[in-house]
Amino acid sequence: MNLQSEIQYFSDLADVDQARLLALFMHELTIEARQTYGPVADKVLDAVRLRFVNEMVSRVTRFMEQLLGDDQNRPADEVLIRMVLAPRADKSAERLIYAAYTRAIQGFDRYDATVTMGPA
Repeated sequence: MNLQSEIQYFSDLADVDQARLLALFMHELTIEARQTYGPVADKVLDAVRLRFVNEMVSRVTRFMEQLLGDDQNRPADEVLIRMVLAPRADKSAERLIYAAYTRAIQGFDRYDATVTMGPA
């Protein structure tokens, strides 16, 4: 995965499309987090990884809220994508993120970009 090209791709999207892509990524990330669950509801097999996913979901959804609210104080697109996709010392966490992001981007690419109809 080329980090710079992912930053450029994300930055070129309209705000609503950035939010759509991030929503798909959050969905896929929660699916990846299921690997941390134990066989019964109150058992967690990998608390470190589950905590990592929870932190990522918190940060990315906050960015989405700022994006959709047109908050000019939100982090730059590059900062967000670097936080998500930069190489990690924890290679298990890195694989989890890459798997979720790859599925999200593939799902996102299957649809045309969002078209917002305005006054003519």
